[in-house]
This record gives sequence, structure tokens and C-alpha cells, in this order.
Amino acid sequence: MVKALHRLSGAAYGTHFADQIAIVSVPLIAALAFGASSQTIGVLVACQSMAHLLGSIPFGILVDQKDLRTLAALSAMTSFTGFAGAVFATLFGSVVWFGVAITVAGFGVVLFGLTVLSILPRAVAAGTLARANAAVEIPRALCSFAVPLVVGLVVSEVPAWVIFAAACFGSLCAFGLSITLPRFDVIPKQQGSVLSRIFEGGRYAVRHRLLLPISLCAIFWNLAFAALLVALVPVIRDIYGFAPGAFGFALSAFGLAAVFGSWLAGRVLDRIAPSVILLFGPGSSVLAAIGLTMIGPETSEIWLYACFLLLGFGPSMWLIAQNSVRQIVTPPAMLGRVNAVIQTAIYGVRPLGALAGGMVTGGFGAKAGLFVVVAAFAASFLVSVFSGLRSVKSYRSLQAQ
Repeated sequence: MVKALHRLSGAAYGTHFADQIAIVSVPLIAALAFGASSQTIGVLVACQSMAHLLGSIPFGILVDQKDLRTLAALSAMTSFTGFAGAVFATLFGSVVWFGVAITVAGFGVVLFGLTVLSILPRAVAAGTLARANAAVEIPRALCSFAVPLVVGLVVSEVPAWVIFAAACFGSLCAFGLSITLPRFDVIPKQQGSVLSRIFEGGRYAVRHRLLLPISLCAIFWNLAFAALLVALVPVIRDIYGFAPGAFGFALSAFGLAAVFGSWLAGRVLDRIAPSVILLFGPGSSVLAAIGLTMIGPETSEIWLYACFLLLGFGPSMWLIAQNSVRQIVTPPAMLGRVNAVIQTAIYGVRPLGALAGGMVTGGFGAKAGLFVVVAAFAASFLVSVFSGLRSVKSYRSLQAQ
């Protein structure tokens, strides 16, 4: 199964390379190429994350019933189709079709993420699950560092369609590696209607003492992050007075910290109590958000990048820790559905965060948008502090429960 993990990591590089291009480029291209307002940027960022809201649950059912290798390949081709559509939308200057295309691309990313979460528990032992999660998370982290850096350098120099053509290439690479994965046993189809099986996964997540606070923590965090992506371009322009490329460089700093956090997580998460990371991740995000409100026109850009370094480091370790907890405490037969319900709740709020960030920033100013971000990050930390996440001492103890 070592080869399977390596191929899965390779496919993750292609998928996250393409996805990071979309995350960084959508608000920038909306502002620079389409001349979009803050509200329109919010709508486009919402379209990008809408796939999580609409696709997670049906994809979770597929993951519990279908061949995982086939689903991994299908996810790559779906992303390719969406990014190809974005190429044509930018060439013809259509904001509407641009929104549709990035939504389709998002469906592929959602399917890939759910498929990976179900492959790993079948490919590695529980004791090494945190290390395996780190191995497939590092591609996301590396791409979140390198892609924003490159986009920040070239966004004003190359046509918008070229950027999304590069995303198409990443999706094709992911497809080529996905079809080389081994086949995993398909769990026999369970009895009951689709709706009843969805509710079964939802009930399990809501009633579990760890899955519920993990979900709530992530919901507030993603609400804050989506609002930040929308508010940051106007903040950089109107409050900080930095060049537009600072947006890309800030996200690159976020990615650099995520690289280190993911690398470190693979080496220390089986040696320290998971509770430490499950509290440190959201706590560090609050500090980073507060730091963003303290930057002014006379402040060096270095402080912006320092805040994003902190914002990337802790949450990257938290993501690996909570993925491992989810995979251990959830029965294999419903892992796809439970992950789908949680993913829907987590990423489904990103459109709401993007819309809220756009409305508050457009209606009350960029500074107000930042305060919304601080409040949502603080809520994610408080949920973690006042929950059973404080008592998770080891992954092996969870397996024994």
C-alpha cells in the first residue's frame, strides 16, 4: 500500500495545484479583469465554494458504494472540465459563465477530498493514520505556498485564460495518477433509502462528542476564512495601501506556513496529545486575525505576511489531527456519509462567509469586514475550548473506545 499512498499524494499535487489557482485567482481576476465590485467578488467566491454545499452529500453516498479508484479519476476529469470552461469564460469576458465554470471545477475537488478520506483508513493502519494524512496534506500545503506566489507575480502580466489553462494541466496530471491506484473492496450496498442513509450519517456526527465540536469549530473557521478572502483585496487597496500583488504573496505566506505545519504534523502528532493541536489551530487563527486589524498605511508588508504565516501554521496541523480523529471514530461503512455531512456543514458555510464578507465590506467598509473575520475565528476557538476536544490524549485511545 506504500505505492498507493505515493500515487495518491501525486494525484493530490495535481488537484490542489489546480484548486489553489482558483482560490487565489478568482477574486483577483474578478477585480482586475472583470472590474467586479466587492459584492460581485463575494458572489464569485461563493460560487467557487458552492460545490461543497451541493455536492458533498451525494458524493459521500457514492464514496460508500462505488470503486474509489474510479471516483478519484472522475474527480480529476470534473475539475478539468470546469477549468476548461473558465478558460473560455475569461476569453469571452463572461462573468456568469466564469461563475458556472469554477463551480463545476469545485465539484471535482470535493469528490477528490471525500475519496481520499475513505481511501486512507483502508490503506494504512490506525497507528500511522496521522502520518498518512500528513503525506496527502503536504501537497495542498506546498501548492498553497507556491501557487499564490506565482500568481501574485504574473497576474498583471499574462492573460487570465493562461492561468486557468495551467489549472487544466494540474487536473490532467491528477487524472493520470488516479487511474494507477489499486482497487479497494467496495462495501456492500446498505438497505434503506438514500435519505435515511444520509440522516444516519448526520445523526452519528451530531451525537458524537468529538465530531460535533470538530464540525462547529471548522464551520466558524471557514466562515471567517471565506470572508477574509473577499475583504482582503479591498483592505489591501484601501487601508494598507499595498500593491495588489500583496494578496497573492500573503496567501503564499499562508501556504509556506502550511507546508511546515503539515511536515511537522507528520512527525509529532503521534507523540503529543491531539488535544494540544485541536486547541492550538483555532487559537492561533484568532491571534492572526487580530494582527490584521492592527496594520495601517505606514506598516511594513512584512506584518501582513507574518499574520498569514501564523494563520497557515496552526490550522494546517489542526486539519491533519481532526481528519485522523474522524477516520478513527467513524465506522468504515458510513465514513463517506459522515465525512460528507461534515464537509457540507464546513465548506457549505464558505458561500455564506463570502457573501457576508462582500456585503459588510461593501456596505460598511473594509475595516468592518476584518472585524467580522475576527469574530468568526474567535467563535471557532471557543467551541474547541468548551468541548470534549480538550480530553483527546491519543489516537490509539480513540480506537479502543
